[in-house]
Amino acid sequence: MKCAVCNQRIETTFLNKLLGTVIKDSKGKKKGVCSSCQKKHADKNDLLKKIK
Repeated sequence: MKCAVCNQRIETTFLNKLLGTVIKDSKGKKKGVCSSCQKKHADKNDLLKKIK
């Protein structure tokens, strides 16, 4: 899965769990966000504005 903000590949653990988070946009679609973008944009509303 790619990050919705920076379009880089999100790393996974050996059990295929994301090293980041998944958020829902206003339409209810799930978007993956990597941990580095999550640190830069701490607020969920700020992350939703940065999604490409």
